[in-house]
Amino acid sequence: MSIYINSPLNEDSVKELKAGDVVSITGTVYTARDAAHKRMIAILDEGKKLPFDIQNQILYYVGPCPAKEGQVIGSAGPTTSYRMDAYTPRLLDLGLKGMIGKGMRGSDVIDSMKKNNAVYFAAVGGAAALISKSIISEEIVAFEDLGTEAIRRLYVKNFPAVVIIDCEGNNLYETGRLEYEKG
Repeated sequence: MSIYINSPLNEDSVKELKAGDVVSITGTVYTARDAAHKRMIAILDEGKKLPFDIQNQILYYVGPCPAKEGQVIGSAGPTTSYRMDAYTPRLLDLGLKGMIGKGMRGSDVIDSMKKNNAVYFAAVGGAAALISKSIISEEIVAFEDLGTEAIRRLYVKNFPAVVIIDCEGNNLYETGRLEYEKG
């Protein structure tokens, strides 16, 4: 059974989520991959504001395929999250509350998630076409020259994900492995 959550997130909704929860996300989600993260940090280093308000937002690590005729967006599957780890703690300090990707996160990111009350979701890799059906609208908001890696504002409805790491640092990748090994 899915837990229905809305984005942008808030402190209370993040605190209620636990590693292993299956969620359906409705609301605004921003896309950003490696190149966009690098530019966001460069902008912050210059003392400028990000091109969108990151407070309470969710970043989806995706570079969607171009849309076919009649579609809002093309296939939109998650990319490997650890590639954003060097940039993530700074964004969490600015109020980022959620991230969607796939794969493990480093200890610096997990520590920053606990400090900043944030959550890491996984979307199912290999289900990109299915995931794209939950994307109702998309708009490029920054770095259009990056093509698929431009920052986009998505409006999603019932976007399927699983809480992998909750705001207390509980990690489904670790607890799931332990449960499996117990047999």
